[in-house]
Amino acid sequence: MTKPTYFLAIDNGTQSIRAMIFDEQGTLIAKSKVDIEPYFSNQTGWAEQEPDYFWSSLCLACQQLWPLLDFPKAAIAAVSVTTQRATVVPMGADHKPLRSAISWLDQRQVDSKPALGFFETVLMKLVKAKDIVDLFHRQSEGNWIAQNEPDIWRQVNKFLLLSGYHTYQLTGQYTDAIASTVGYLPFDYKKLRWASAKDWTWRALPFARNMLPEILPAGSILGHITPQAAEQTGIPVGLPLIASGSDKACEVLGTGCTDAHTGSLSYGSLATLNIATDKYMEAIPFHPAYPGVIPDTFNVEVMVQRGYWMVSWFRTEFGLREEQLAAEQDLAPEVLFDDLLAQVPAGSQGLMLQPYWSPSNGDGPETRGAIIGFSEAHTRAHLYRAMIEGLTYALREGKELLEKRSGIPITKLMVSGGGSQSDQIMQITADIFGMTVYRPHTFETSSLGAAIATAVGIGLYPDFSVAAANMTHAGDCFEPIMKNKILYNDLFNKVYKKMYRQLKPSYESLRAITESRR
Repeated sequence: MTKPTYFLAIDNGTQSIRAMIFDEQGTLIAKSKVDIEPYFSNQTGWAEQEPDYFWSSLCLACQQLWPLLDFPKAAIAAVSVTTQRATVVPMGADHKPLRSAISWLDQRQVDSKPALGFFETVLMKLVKAKDIVDLFHRQSEGNWIAQNEPDIWRQVNKFLLLSGYHTYQLTGQYTDAIASTVGYLPFDYKKLRWASAKDWTWRALPFARNMLPEILPAGSILGHITPQAAEQTGIPVGLPLIASGSDKACEVLGTGCTDAHTGSLSYGSLATLNIATDKYMEAIPFHPAYPGVIPDTFNVEVMVQRGYWMVSWFRTEFGLREEQLAAEQDLAPEVLFDDLLAQVPAGSQGLMLQPYWSPSNGDGPETRGAIIGFSEAHTRAHLYRAMIEGLTYALREGKELLEKRSGIPITKLMVSGGGSQSDQIMQITADIFGMTVYRPHTFETSSLGAAIATAVGIGLYPDFSVAAANMTHAGDCFEPIMKNKILYNDLFNKVYKKMYRQLKPSYESLRAITESRR
């Protein structure tokens, strides 16, 4: 009888860092979790965190894991790290961070425009991409540092994503996974490599090629655990670190989403709906598909910025009792909020919410959230249910867009993320989408996706399709309730889909008035 093989997966998400052990069947064997503060803010719209804080929290999560094992660490074959997307860490020549990491939640911008040539500018205008290019330039963290902190920028030796920072801390190598490469970087999303020297992105951004790490496909060895990293984390010296991908990319794979017929719905801090495809396509023009963990594939995504972050906001502002109980019982707050959802009928008695706390899917900078339909009958429970319903409406709208762009119907929906732990939310999802929805066999789908990449990387499975078939499994399923399905369909088509268009002039006026008084 062969000895079982185990994989260590580390997930640095937005609100926690988790270290987990999976076996070759994708079974979660052991787990530790360290809650983290996502960011601190010195100015409105800023979101930063110290890289060492992320690293020390990762070390703590690993150290807390080892006492939970009933087998020797020598049985662990390899490790992989998945992280939040688009959080950046500039590194100096001494291999230390030059400043705080800028989080993906950060909203600062520069007010300059990219230094494109005349013909490039004309071409961008002709294809109606100039506004997108200008936005890309304005939102680049590299541009902001170069313009506002020039002394720091002159010292930048390597410009890393959080995934690349952890890779360096673990291995001493400046390498990263292709599927982790999501951000305002000179990356060719169609060819899945750093952009060619002639690409316009190099003129829109301040980078030189030697400032960026080597990027490798999932399953590749990024490096090996150094003695120093082993001492800090407890991970065995010399263990190979296998490339996987960002938390979203790993989540798509970990839910078993390997084609365009299966939708991977994520109720996380960023709420998303993804399909996987081997052909590049854009759900929204000039908004790229992101690299999938499976090499040479793409994840086509629609998103709701600050999606289930809203639950954290609601918890802080209105859910002190549930927050305390969730912390005491180590539960997702959504589970304890199920009672609130159950108190309110489908449709929240006419209370409707548009969940655009931040612009999503190409919406303009004027975009705001909105709540309409208030009456004396509504309580905090109604507000919470309307919030969940609004997020789900937005993602259903995304499903229709993906189907239109791909020409392929989504016939199966896998749901993961914190919200998937709630039976009430799963039922609302089935009712609003009007189809059967499934939970994966484990909640920790991002880490499972990283473990799948690790299993392929060490040669346990011949390819990702075989690995995913053996390591992902459908769990509970939820069927739509017919009367709720009919009600939600009317509310979605007759109210929700019209809200943004009808409210946009008011959003624009609000932005103009409030920004003029800053």
